[in-house]
Amino acid sequence: MYVTMRRSVHYKMRGYIPSCSPKSETISAIPKWPLKILSALLLLAAGFDAAAADLYATINRLRAGGGNCPVAKQLPPLKPQAALERVAGDLARGAKLEQSLKQTGYRATRSNALWFEGDAVGEQVAGMLAKQSYCQQLQDAAISEVGIYQDARQVWIVMAAPFAPLVGVSERAAGQRLLDLVNQARATPRTCGDTRFKAAPPVRWNDVLAETSRLHSEDMVRYNYFSHSGHDGSDPAQRVERAGYRYRSTGENIAAGQMKPEDAMAAWIKSPEHCANLMNPAFTEMGAAFAIDPRSEMGVYWTQTFGLPR
Repeated sequence: MYVTMRRSVHYKMRGYIPSCSPKSETISAIPKWPLKILSALLLLAAGFDAAAADLYATINRLRAGGGNCPVAKQLPPLKPQAALERVAGDLARGAKLEQSLKQTGYRATRSNALWFEGDAVGEQVAGMLAKQSYCQQLQDAAISEVGIYQDARQVWIVMAAPFAPLVGVSERAAGQRLLDLVNQARATPRTCGDTRFKAAPPVRWNDVLAETSRLHSEDMVRYNYFSHSGHDGSDPAQRVERAGYRYRSTGENIAAGQMKPEDAMAAWIKSPEHCANLMNPAFTEMGAAFAIDPRSEMGVYWTQTFGLPR
């Protein structure tokens, strides 16, 4: 008996835009401007850079509870991020936030922008930020990075949280948790779609099936796909055989986007086909693993492999 089904419960997340390498510019010739004009321009740019540096310090002072922004708990300071500085510059030239984030290659799970405009705005923006109306944005605990653009008449501040998938437990701990959850589910009669299952005996952990799961999760995350068909065209049964597992029956569940083993298990239980794999009384062994890469579309990919050995 060979069972393989694609997971039908798939987390919705922002599409992946491949990261772009930072662009660099080479100045091959300097226009023959009068020395005084060139010096003035350089001093003006340096002044804007210094003002932006002061503004980073002001933002983190307010984030820590300064001014009119009391804080209930200590928040980590926002880290200056060059990509967000480029985004802020794009916004100053009329770009849209989401569009610029994508073009810059910055994948954000959360983002916002503040804009100030007017004569000598750089001298006033610190006082404007200290007003309570901006405290909520500055003290957003989900935000971790910031970029600033400033010129003579406008200041743009872009704050964001980068896409950084994290399961939070080791692969061994996640596997053990999934094994426990599977056996808890099998201990109770359950209806999967239109099929009623009796309580099934517990399955035991198998290291070969775990390794098979790990390799497929890593393959999905490396080549940025979500399928039971491997990048090399292999199916679950072929991967199990290739790992050296001699089986009479095997099955596979996959999931993507969940940051906890409990969430992956909940998705499988809700899916009739995957629930049927979990409850299949023919299976006696199981292995599971996950792989992470923030450059992939879903960030985290899970594989769970069941087997009945010969």
